[in-house]
Amino acid sequence: MSDKNDIERDDHTGTETTGHEWDGIKELDTPLPRWWLYIFYATVVWAIVYMVFMPAIPGLPGMPGDGDHTRGLRNHSERVNVVAALEALEASREAGYAALEGASISEIENDPQLLQFVTAAGDAAFGDNCATCHGAGGQGFVGYPNLNDDVWLWGGSYDAIRETLLYGIRAEHDMTRFSQMPAYGRDELLTTAEIEAVADHVLSLSGEGESNPLGQQVYAQQCVTCHMEDGRGDRLQGAPNLTDREWLYGSSREQVINSIYRGPYGVMPAWEGRLDDRTIDALAAYVFLLGGGEAATAGPTGQ
Repeated sequence: MSDKNDIERDDHTGTETTGHEWDGIKELDTPLPRWWLYIFYATVVWAIVYMVFMPAIPGLPGMPGDGDHTRGLRNHSERVNVVAALEALEASREAGYAALEGASISEIENDPQLLQFVTAAGDAAFGDNCATCHGAGGQGFVGYPNLNDDVWLWGGSYDAIRETLLYGIRAEHDMTRFSQMPAYGRDELLTTAEIEAVADHVLSLSGEGESNPLGQQVYAQQCVTCHMEDGRGDRLQGAPNLTDREWLYGSSREQVINSIYRGPYGVMPAWEGRLDDRTIDALAAYVFLLGGGEAATAGPTGQ
């Protein structure tokens, strides 16, 4: 055993050295600050106390919570807390949902409390389920409809919007709304020249560009059945109005040609079974009230 007098100390600080030296530099055995040690010991004690009272240790064979985790003396569970919070939220909405049941759009608009409830409940449902595709404000993106305007493929009345929400578009539901534009280029139904010609004719229907005889001929043979002779479309088939200047997949000549070539095939989920009927009611009213909703008397024309 070495004598204390043999312990080497740094000449400048008086601190003991570890005995290690690199390139003439000696390592000091500087003790940790007391305040740091006290904090460290406190965290160790806190961790032990937390482990005893709160869920902490993954389940081990033979331990309480085997295969899961130890529950702790408080038997705390955030899952239980979340369920309780959701139940409380639903209970607080009960009166609003009861008032919404069977209410017309005009009744909702003329009842400030009901309108406020629909706005809050619908906004929450929209943010959770619809905003990913349609945008937080319903503004849409290329390939995803804008819900703020008055342009609708399947109708913009409250009942039509609710039906779309329930059954979806091209979704896995027996009552889903379904329409499909052929992929004229990919499936070699039309030549490149015919696709370009009919694209020019389609653009001319909305006052963009000039038509041509070949495009008119192809349109009459391939497009009239769905988009109608005047190009105003047919909501019963989900066929867009080609005479306005609203384009779901882009309005440039290249984008229109691409749409004809590949035949767009967008899908909207069916929310029946995923959301309860009351939430769908609130969501349909919310989408209607975004600004693009139509009166129930509106006819099935346009997009």
